[in-house]
Amino acid sequence: MNQAPNTYNNDAQAPSELQQMITHSVQGLFAELVSPEVMARFDTGQPPSELWQPLVDHGLTAALMTEAAGGSAASWLEASPILHALGYWNLPLPLSETMLAGLLLSRAGLQVPEGPISLIQTGRLGDLQLSADGQLDGRCLNVPWARSCQWAAMADCGGRIALVDLRQIGVKLTAGTNFAGEERDSLEFTNVPVQAIAPLQVADVCEPVWLFGALARACMLVGALESSLDQALAYANQRVQFGKPIGTFQALQQQLAHAAGSIAAASASTQIALHSAGLALSSEAGQPTSLTFDVAVAKVCAGEAATLVTSIVHQVHGAIGFTHEHSLHYSTRRLWSWRDEFGSDAQWAEVLGQSAISAGSQGFWAALTARDLPLQTPLTRSSSHAAA
Repeated sequence: MNQAPNTYNNDAQAPSELQQMITHSVQGLFAELVSPEVMARFDTGQPPSELWQPLVDHGLTAALMTEAAGGSAASWLEASPILHALGYWNLPLPLSETMLAGLLLSRAGLQVPEGPISLIQTGRLGDLQLSADGQLDGRCLNVPWARSCQWAAMADCGGRIALVDLRQIGVKLTAGTNFAGEERDSLEFTNVPVQAIAPLQVADVCEPVWLFGALARACMLVGALESSLDQALAYANQRVQFGKPIGTFQALQQQLAHAAGSIAAASASTQIALHSAGLALSSEAGQPTSLTFDVAVAKVCAGEAATLVTSIVHQVHGAIGFTHEHSLHYSTRRLWSWRDEFGSDAQWAEVLGQSAISAGSQGFWAALTARDLPLQTPLTRSSSHAAA
């Protein structure tokens, strides 16, 4: 068994100096930038484009990029406070997509364009194909922030990363949104050339956009989950019924404790996946890692927590929590949206379930405890590339 790449120790949980600096910086920055007025304007269809430059000035968009490309070369653990804060403060901008695009493009040796960048994974959510000579044909659904991005980083199942101009002739965009009102557009490509293309080898990962996108969403989900719980706790301590705060009622305390437990599980599993991502990026191409297993567990835990916690926090808030005037929906609508993006908890649970069956009764427990299940999924190089 691959004990070395699968090992996760408590030392990895200690935040580095860079991680502490990023945490302090983004919390203060997002608290200042993401005001109730900004969120209200976004819900009326006015994207807060004026907030993009402060993100660039603070180096957040280039946090995962290599130093050679002008980035900070932060690890996933070090950059995770950005993704957590994005979820906690409900930042309505393509920051996570741009961070991941910068990582993939820079590691492939391609130039990273300025401005926000979207993400596309061929073989997922459509029939988009990249030919051997770099031509795109087909359709891709639910592309994040496509209207706001001129560029997209696209990965195919052959281990290639391409830079795509979304505003060139041959690209047809059909606007769409998720529950939170964030852009999730459909794109149709007809004989569209990519601007640049290069091979990218990341350990045993076949679909880096899909896999790392799921990891980013798990981080964002944890942030939004904690924001929802914080709002519920504050309301429970303020709302008085029968002469005392409703937070003192045992039945409600049990519900909030249940929510807190599910968030803790999502947070812990996500931290492990972040650590595995760092190991995978530093591993040689083709070397087995536990990354796919760890991301699957993180996305399942975060998605299941989103379903549970949104129900509980809305019950705690009562009728006021269902109104548009209250801020709770900014978090819960994103939780309902993000839990299904880059694979829902049900889809990732099926990946784990099929892998457990493949391990058989003799190999199941040993493989599970080593996080070394035989994952039969398009996310690993040894499997087929069928779309999900």
